[in-house]
Amino acid sequence: MLASALLLSALAPLQAQPAAASKAAARPAAAAATKAARTVLFMGDSLSAGYGLAASEGWVSLTAERIAKTKPGWRVVNASISGETTAGGASRIAGELQRNRPAVVVIELGANDGLRGLQLAQSRANLERMIQAAQAAKAQVLLVGMRMPPNLGKEYTQGFERNYRELSQKYATQLLPFLLEPVAMDRAAFQADNLHPIASAQPKLRDHVWTKLGPMLK
Repeated sequence: MLASALLLSALAPLQAQPAAASKAAARPAAAAATKAARTVLFMGDSLSAGYGLAASEGWVSLTAERIAKTKPGWRVVNASISGETTAGGASRIAGELQRNRPAVVVIELGANDGLRGLQLAQSRANLERMIQAAQAAKAQVLLVGMRMPPNLGKEYTQGFERNYRELSQKYATQLLPFLLEPVAMDRAAFQADNLHPIASAQPKLRDHVWTKLGPMLK
């Protein structure tokens, strides 16, 4: 679960055919299946899981719609879980990679660590494990960052943000520094719980992430 209110203050979270014909028809079908196997895997928390929204309303679902229309041969698997931490993501990544064999992995985790005041070194190590696992599986990585409120202290907030930047540089990943940047200053963009963006704000998040994700889908 994420606290966008804190984030706001931080910025002021087929019928039978003859054999020959069948083989000829199978070739383009096989090619299409191969393309369809190219997967974008999302590993995130409630922001990516679409907490409080209909299944079709979240920014990941909207991204899947855009990919279906503009990037033939790609599909989306959303393995995000509300309340997920980097430790949870690190424990699940191997299984998700084996099941889905993604070409691109989007990692949107860390905010729940920060809001619980977990040690920065621990969060960094977990994110690093996820990046290493994805790259070992020959997947490109997009690291999606978050920012923490100033009440956690300057050293913690700066270190938290630095984790994403330094890991991205170390492993040559794509980086989106702050997922909520397009809406974080707008209280009206959040649900009544003051924790998650509303449905009408989700396209802004989709478009924000697309600036980095779109060019990766070649």
